[in-house]
Parts: sequence; structure tokens; C-alpha cells
Amino acid sequence: MSGVSTVPNSPCIESSWKNAIGAEFQQPYMQNLRTFLRREKDAKKIIFPKSSNIFKAFEYTPVDDVKVVILGQDPYHGMNQAHGLCFSVPPGVAIPPSLVNIYKELYDDLGIPPVKHGCLISWAKQGVLLLNSVLTVEQGKAASHEGKGWEIFTDKVIAFLNQQPKKIAFVLWGSYAQRKGQVIDDSKHLVIKSAHPSPLSSYRGFFGSKPFSKINTFLAANNQTPIQWQLPQVPEVPES
Repeated sequence: MSGVSTVPNSPCIESSWKNAIGAEFQQPYMQNLRTFLRREKDAKKIIFPKSSNIFKAFEYTPVDDVKVVILGQDPYHGMNQAHGLCFSVPPGVAIPPSLVNIYKELYDDLGIPPVKHGCLISWAKQGVLLLNSVLTVEQGKAASHEGKGWEIFTDKVIAFLNQQPKKIAFVLWGSYAQRKGQVIDDSKHLVIKSAHPSPLSSYRGFFGSKPFSKINTFLAANNQTPIQWQLPQVPEVPES
């Protein structure tokens, strides 16, 4: 999964998303972001995820499929961890501490025992947009690509979804996600807020918040199919 991320002028983003927000790729801030990433490449820095995975969350969850948005901060910055879905890691990679706690809460909430992998593709394919606010990161340096332009792009994504007639469940774990989600109309959509699942904060309100049952109750009440939160015991192999 190592390699250098770049943002092409015509990115391979899923077609429904390209129709919705494709104009963003022509905006000056995106050109500045391309310049930044190119400069990082020239400096021989290792950036995650690899280019083909930057927009993977959109590929697995097309616009019309979005029922839930889980908002993360930036990709995992360890080798082989990031593959374009927030909180998720590819098969064979150790489950990160925040995801361990998500699994604990899932068990407490719905009685679903944790699987032995951290690949959340199954959720994404059911309509859970696993969106990081920042879509790239330098190896070993959390938050190293904040303020480079990604936040503008993902703000546009959130604003677009907020304006859709379909009712969506937005999951905002931690203060960063909650600030970013201030534009969401909570009179129409479900907005779930709690502490972040990180071991540093999970005991301040994440545990016991029961987000998964709340989401499914909301979806059922709005004539949408609930999410099957039980992940497959054998994880799907991510597309390259």
C-alpha cells in the first residue's frame, strides 16, 4: 500500500459522484493540492493511501446508495493501513485501537461479536460512506496533510449530501468531526454525536452511545433497509 498519492486532473472517481461534485477538481484549491502532493513526491516522501485508493470510499458507496456517513479525520499513517475508507484497514493488517473500540461498542449495542479483521468494505457496500475529512497523509505523521485543501473538498461532499431529499444518518465521533458537521440539518437528518472511539477518549461518552441501533431504527422509520453490521468472518479483498 505504500506509494505516492496524486490527484489527477480527471480523477477516477465513481460516476455518480463525478456528476455531483466533479467540478471541484477544476477549482484553484484542488490545483494547489495537486502541487503540494507533487512537491511531496519530489521530496521522496511516502504518502498514504496509494493514488488508486484516495477516492475508494466514493467507489464503494455511490451517491444514491448513501444512507449513513461516518466521518473520520485523516487516513491511518502506518505502513499498509490506509485503503481509502475511514477506520478500515485491509485484510491481514492489525485492527487499530479505535476500530477495536468500535467493535466493542457494536457488541454492547447489538450483541454482534467482533471479527478478526478490520476491513469495513461490507459496510461501505451497504451505503455507509466511510469518509475521512483529509484523504491523504505522510507516513508516520498524523494530520500532516491538514489545511492543504482536502477539507474544502469533503465539506462540499457533506454539503451536497445535506441538501439531498433522502434522510441520512451522520455519525460525528469527536470534536473534529462535530465541527465539520455543523452544516448538517439535524431537523431532517439523524446526527449522532459522541466522543471519539480512540482509547484516549472512548470512555468519555463513546462507550454506551449505541450508534448502530440508533442508525437502524432511523433507517427503518424512513423506509430504508437497515445496515447489516455483522461483518463477514472472511473479509472481502479490496480492489486495487
